[in-house]
Amino acid sequence: MKIGELANLAGVSVDTLRFYERRGLLQSPPRRASGYRTYAPTAVERVRLVKSAQALGLTLAEVVDFLALLDQGKANCENQRPRLRAVVERLDQEIARLSATRSKIAGLLQRCEIDDCSFGTG
Repeated sequence: MKIGELANLAGVSVDTLRFYERRGLLQSPPRRASGYRTYAPTAVERVRLVKSAQALGLTLAEVVDFLALLDQGKANCENQRPRLRAVVERLDQEIARLSATRSKIAGLLQRCEIDDCSFGTG
């Protein structure tokens, strides 16, 4: 399939696919005589796997490392455990940051509810 078809089926842009190729997340496919890339149907699942891993909180570098191990048949719980712990730690930090922000906004809202709109003074 052509790059536009892959992008459509995988739910990403053509630029994203080119970026993934440059980063090694997606193998560069063979080209037709016309110069068009020809992707295998398995490329759709590969791109979806990348997006799923990112949605779970893995950085792009972590996804690259994970896929390299996966491609070599070496991905296992032992070598993925530290990666997953790092993601959980980042998520916990983000949750704490969001919770603190929510508390501040809720405090401002309480003041607004009683028409005490003294923003930035407390």
